[in-house]
Amino acid sequence: MTDDLVAALRPLLRAEAFAEAPASGAEPGDLEQAVWLRLLERLDSDGPPVDPPGWLRRAVRAEARRSRRTTRHERPYEQEPAADTDRHDPERLALAAARHRALRDAVRRLPGRCPSLVEALLSPNDLTYREIAGELGISQGSLGPERSRCLGCLRRMLTPEVAARGARG
Repeated sequence: MTDDLVAALRPLLRAEAFAEAPASGAEPGDLEQAVWLRLLERLDSDGPPVDPPGWLRRAVRAEARRSRRTTRHERPYEQEPAADTDRHDPERLALAAARHRALRDAVRRLPGRCPSLVEALLSPNDLTYREIAGELGISQGSLGPERSRCLGCLRRMLTPEVAARGARG
């Protein structure tokens, strides 16, 4: 049943994702993967939708709206937030080295293939998604959602450490 549903919905999902992606600021593959995940979660909890094509269209639009909201709130920094004029200060260099060590230690503790993915993203070679996907042996379309999951996990791991440091005083 699930295989038939997936096979029947695949062309429609691809078309809907390609139609919604440009306006949402997301890659079509990212939208597709997010909707497949929603479908699997739904199948696990509520069973198949009564109107699969209608459900799929609504799900793609909901994911596109979520992506637009996220993109709208993300802004690049004009400069590094902690930038200071004296970058060669020994204390600043020691603190930066400690932050980098803490980050690398946390990356190594990530589950699954997240450590290799995050290491590739942090690479000084500035690899493209295509190069990272090839290096890790995964599809380029699944790289974005996987990156989001890994960074979310990393964020959750580092939040207690960051909060503990800020509580001094």
